[in-house]
Amino acid sequence: MVQCFYASTNADGATGFKYMCVNASNVTDAAGISLATTSVTDSLSSVTDRIWILICGIFVFWMQAGFAMLEAGTVRPKHTNNILFKNLIDATLGAMCFWLLGYSFAFGRNRTVSEDHGSDNEFIGSGNFALQNYNEDTQYHLWFFQWAFASAASTIVSGSIAERCKLEAYFMYTILLTTFVYPVVVHWVWSPTGWLSPTYTDENGERFLKQNGFIDFAGSGVVHITGGFAGLVGAITIGPRKGFFGHGQNVKAQFKGSNELLCSLGVSILWMGWYGFNCGSTLGASGIAGNGTQMDLASKVAVCTTISGAASTLATSLFSRLYLGHYDLSFCLNGVLSGLVSITAGCAVVEPWGALMIGLIGSAFYIAAHYTLDLCKIDDPLDAFSVHGASGVWGCLAVGIFATRSNIKRAYGFDNDAMITGNQLRNQFIGVLAITSWVIFMATMIFVPLSFFGMLRVSQKAEKMGLDVAEHGVPWRHGQQVVDVQMSEKKSQRPQSNYAVSSAGVAH
Repeated sequence: MVQCFYASTNADGATGFKYMCVNASNVTDAAGISLATTSVTDSLSSVTDRIWILICGIFVFWMQAGFAMLEAGTVRPKHTNNILFKNLIDATLGAMCFWLLGYSFAFGRNRTVSEDHGSDNEFIGSGNFALQNYNEDTQYHLWFFQWAFASAASTIVSGSIAERCKLEAYFMYTILLTTFVYPVVVHWVWSPTGWLSPTYTDENGERFLKQNGFIDFAGSGVVHITGGFAGLVGAITIGPRKGFFGHGQNVKAQFKGSNELLCSLGVSILWMGWYGFNCGSTLGASGIAGNGTQMDLASKVAVCTTISGAASTLATSLFSRLYLGHYDLSFCLNGVLSGLVSITAGCAVVEPWGALMIGLIGSAFYIAAHYTLDLCKIDDPLDAFSVHGASGVWGCLAVGIFATRSNIKRAYGFDNDAMITGNQLRNQFIGVLAITSWVIFMATMIFVPLSFFGMLRVSQKAEKMGLDVAEHGVPWRHGQQVVDVQMSEKKSQRPQSNYAVSSAGVAH
């Protein structure tokens, strides 16, 4: 019989520990080995968990590079600097806002109702502003992981309003989203005191949403519905790019993205980062999850994430061949993202066959949303709403259809008949309705006043010239056309002599 344990060659069992196995033939040789203490093994587990979350957080932040490549490859060349600058602002300005206030509104003291939760309530967290309550270096990894998520949610919107939004308006939007709008949704779903949270219980041990609460394991609703629907409101409010809904294919061709290579690389990086997004949401690697470890659960999450993304890609590829008559690369790349968004909520509570179905149906949600926006003449350059908003809604609802009792027990510890009775689907619907309503209302409160006071959209002249020139003072060159500027558009309500335009004319 083989016995395995953590052991140390030191008498106190506190240092030099390692995993060892002995059997009947060599147990006498292990007389000088003392078992490691429980505190040592707990410390090892804690360190492992933090390393896991930090690595996954780095993967999630690496998605910012993916977003930057995808967006830079989709917009026209004369707007490239502008869209890259906005991605930079999402990470940097968002970090300041999430550190000072956002994380506090999201998690507060991060304690349950039965503990000393301070002023935290079902709607919003409170306390720990600027992480002032983190007197010990044991919780900072959680802020880092959650900040990476907040940056992703904020970046989604930049694609919906690309090529026509003023930078100052974008600054204001980023501040409000990462400080208040997004953290409130996080609190509802992932905080122990949030009213939608599976871990919420009141003083009587009851959940606001009976049995399992609203299950969103890694953020189909929290991140993607928030970003997608905020982007939709922004796109509607700011209006389409000038000339985008003209007649004929030639008009649409003028707005075609500038670099398919960047788009493909960007989506590949996003897919890679998604494993940090979903697998890292186990929030640990050494703990127990049902009948296995958190690492076992993370491994299954990776499998389901892969299958859903692959299924959605193949479905959109087939659709583009049958409906469009050719394999449209940009369409198929969005199919990848649609499948990944769709599985994000349920990646821990479904079987691989369920992930397959979620990915296939997720592609249909993306396609339907894409053509619906086109029919309604809503200009979303990156298809951000179709990919993130519509697929995020489906991903949350899919939990109530494809999750299994055993997988919910493994991931959350709940063992009930919520899937059979339809209660879980009811919870998912309530959660989706609450998040979409909140985001639409708050985004309207942000974008409509900015538009009313003329602070949202750049002038037609700046849009035609390109935001690289008008907002950043960067010359734009394309073929034989060269546009240079000495001053940005916002400073130049002056004679046109401030601009030097080549004989080729202003770029279109």
